[in-house]
Amino acid sequence: MSFSVALAQQTQPNASSAPPKKDFDQSNYVNIIATALTFLQPRTLDEHSIEQLCLWGLNGLNAIDPTFSVKEENGKLNLYKVQKLIYSATIPVATDKDNIKIWSQNVINIWYNAWQNSTAIQSVGKQGVIQAFFDELFDHMDPYSRYVAPSSASTDRDARDGGDASAGISLIKQGNFFIISSINPNGPSWDSGLMLGQRLYAVDGKKTAKESLDTIVKWLKGKEGSSLSLTVGSARSKRVKTVHIKREAVPPATVFAFTSDNIVMLKVTSFSTDTAEEISQYLDQATQDMKIKGLIIDLRGNRGGVLQQAITSVALVLDNGIAATTQGRFEEANHIWAVQGGDLTQGIPIVILVDGHTASAAEIMAAALADHKRAVVVGSTTLGKGLVQTIAQLPDEGELFVTWSRVLAPLGWPLQGLGVMPQICTSRGEQFVKKQMDALKTPTSFYKNNVTASRKARPPLDAKTIQTIRSACPAALGTDADLAIANTLILKPALYKQALNLITSE
Repeated sequence: MSFSVALAQQTQPNASSAPPKKDFDQSNYVNIIATALTFLQPRTLDEHSIEQLCLWGLNGLNAIDPTFSVKEENGKLNLYKVQKLIYSATIPVATDKDNIKIWSQNVINIWYNAWQNSTAIQSVGKQGVIQAFFDELFDHMDPYSRYVAPSSASTDRDARDGGDASAGISLIKQGNFFIISSINPNGPSWDSGLMLGQRLYAVDGKKTAKESLDTIVKWLKGKEGSSLSLTVGSARSKRVKTVHIKREAVPPATVFAFTSDNIVMLKVTSFSTDTAEEISQYLDQATQDMKIKGLIIDLRGNRGGVLQQAITSVALVLDNGIAATTQGRFEEANHIWAVQGGDLTQGIPIVILVDGHTASAAEIMAAALADHKRAVVVGSTTLGKGLVQTIAQLPDEGELFVTWSRVLAPLGWPLQGLGVMPQICTSRGEQFVKKQMDALKTPTSFYKNNVTASRKARPPLDAKTIQTIRSACPAALGTDADLAIANTLILKPALYKQALNLITSE
């Protein structure tokens, strides 16, 4: 029996007086929904039945065509167009071993009948119906669970795992010249002899002069393993040299290093699959080349990324201890993230810069190093994204990002909603900063109670409590003052130690 015939038998006698405007593509539909439900149901933070998940998702039809509504009535799942019943099916028993399969089939049957009766549904196409289903479903959960369509999912995977093969360098244009502004530590150019600040005169013999930056970037890209020659030179010399490399597919660089007066600053823009390795290589290079006075890790604007990379990054500068704890319903979501192995920097002062856009994995790193008194956090209260997502790839090559655990900092407080309270707050103005810095010269600080209150918070927290704690240091964008304070703390060990001690382990 064909799928379309089965639908006709289950549909109410008068499904539609008008013939369908367009064929309904049924391929993979049931498999997509069944795969999604199988993945979702045991992993969501709060428990939801298959029935509830499907009913939420089916309401997405109403977002496309407001004349539709789906209702549960007397053991039936009914689809209405305005007030007219156009489809009805029996709701499966929750204990039925084929519960997911039956519900998935019901979803597709309702989609089919909606399609047959709505030009609006037809106009959004297959992908629009799927997107509306998951958008509506996830609207009932948390802000971070979501469905990503196949085309966008492919782009996201490239960003996480590596994109086009290239030289692994970034360029800026200064006057008539293209300058190497960064070199990806995990790319083929890292050990090639290329240096920051060099001019790029030619790519595979083609002169870069008079070309656009976009054109040069395209020249640098190519098939993985293909050969590439770069002709470079210095502004101070007419001598040039040609460097030969093989293109590699690597994630974009996420760590950028700067040095001033033996203080190293690492700007970490996100946490991708190689971020910890990038940090490690910069730290290795810095500790070999000079006597470092301190390290500044700039996480301002860092929206997070791969949790494991944040944990591994913590392990590079923390001898041992718990970096974070994750808690969820699914067994694999529960984890104590502990680190050990040694501090690459041998205990030098560390200051972490954060702001209101610092989120997720970046917050985990800041919280871990602050709670262990390994770093002083400077800036404003962070975003407060303490939920972790797991990813499933669906048969249509789209992806589900499903929140499955909550993050607790080493001292037991929740990151979600609360965010990281810095030891030095810069979002309340210059006078407030001066008052804090002066207070560090005394045995006690007036600001310590605020930091302590954030560390004593325990889940669940209501919105009023969260707002009260966060108001002590409102979320804001970072400023130049953050960096100035970081340098002061590193150069004045007594102040740095006092700032560390604003965190108590009690």
